Amino acid sequence: MKIRIIIDQDIVTRPILAEAILETGIPLNIAQAHFDSTAGEIIADIKDTEYRIIKNALVSRGAEVLKLDTPINWDEEECVECGACISVCPTKVFSMDMEWNLKVDNTKCIQCGTCIEMCPHDALSLDV
Repeated sequence: MKIRIIIDQDIVTRPILAEAILETGIPLNIAQAHFDSTAGEIIADIKDTEYRIIKNALVSRGAEVLKLDTPINWDEEECVECGACISVCPTKVFSMDMEWNLKVDNTKCIQCGTCIEMCPHDALSLDV
């Protein structure tokens, strides 16, 4: 299962992720992370059975934890197949076939949202 961990500015300098992992013994497979002085966001994989435990440990330390169970939505009607999503996707969800049509493999999506920011026609979205 994929989860998004959001860490606000008030606690971004505290080691809450490490503390939660040490407390619970639950390893996180971090797919993407972004931190700066204003906030932090992590996309991670965990076992379905461990979600509640790690969520409680992180929430008790001030983080927000969201279950990411819907991959990227692609609006084929709005898409102009420009390929902007291909260049930024870290897991190669997007590709072109032999006829230069956009192909989307949702099974590779880590729900980072990078492609959404790059799409000039708002043809991509996440349901979180």
